[in-house]
Amino acid sequence: MEISTPQKVKLLKLMELLRENSDGEHPLKTNELCAMLGEAGISCDRRTLSRDIAVLNDCGYEILSTMQGHDKAYYIADRSFSLAELKILIDAVQAASFISESKTKDLIDKIAALGNNHRAELLRGSMVCFNSRKHSNEQIYYSVESLEEALRKHKKVSFVYFDLNENREKVYRREKRRYIVDPVALVYNEDNYYLMCFSAKHNDVVNYRVDRMEQVRVEAESADQRAVIHASNVADYTERAFKMYNGKSETVTLEFSKALIGVVYDKFGEDTEIWQEEDGKYTATVRVQISPTFWGWLFQFGGRMQLKMPMVLREEMERQLELLADTNKHGK
Repeated sequence: MEISTPQKVKLLKLMELLRENSDGEHPLKTNELCAMLGEAGISCDRRTLSRDIAVLNDCGYEILSTMQGHDKAYYIADRSFSLAELKILIDAVQAASFISESKTKDLIDKIAALGNNHRAELLRGSMVCFNSRKHSNEQIYYSVESLEEALRKHKKVSFVYFDLNENREKVYRREKRRYIVDPVALVYNEDNYYLMCFSAKHNDVVNYRVDRMEQVRVEAESADQRAVIHASNVADYTERAFKMYNGKSETVTLEFSKALIGVVYDKFGEDTEIWQEEDGKYTATVRVQISPTFWGWLFQFGGRMQLKMPMVLREEMERQLELLADTNKHGK
């Protein structure tokens, strides 16, 4: 059956109204649908609406009917996402600190739109904001897009990289000269995206925080073939580089050099309060999981970072250092 252009417009509008305003709990009565179509400037009555619904069903759309009193009502049975699934997606966006406040709002609106108007209203009414540590770097969203393109096309990528000082001001590395790297994979860990890259200098994989990147650009030159090879071992490398062990949660004061301010922000968030002491060193009070991984992270800085308080954990740090020294001594 050939459908005229005005009829196609009517069917499209009818489908739009049903998709946005109906589900099993909120079917639309015949008179409601006719009124909605009328508001859009499309003529409709009960008899023609029934035929229109039949045409949509013949085209593969599953539009079901039910009775509400003496009136027939219609709704779309199939939804791509359930209400619970949409809620999970929204919660994930809210929890991700690397997504800025404005992008969070945009994404939540788009996710809510995947359901109908009733579900969108329910979702917005049930939202609880539980992450106040949102990044201010609006470029992250676009950086990820460019990095994904580079990975897909096996191309080198370049960017400007920065750290944050004690006043949360940007301090660019290499005097703002561009890094040119061979990307291996994008990894999401502990609320942040990292770009894993192959380093010819170290013959290993190194990481860069995506929210510390600016002016990300896909280069014309192909990535080093070794980066492609390393991409097949991403899971093993991620386990080695990012694996965390559970431990008792404690509030500790760390003392460190100025060069490690960016490391503290990276590890504990940009809202971490950092104080400069009279001796020129810096301190920060943070929550940590006391575990072998924490000690390993602390000791990698070779004395440039110390656990200052509480005293009982400072004594534990000294014991851990003695154990490490004994292990190295006997290992030689």
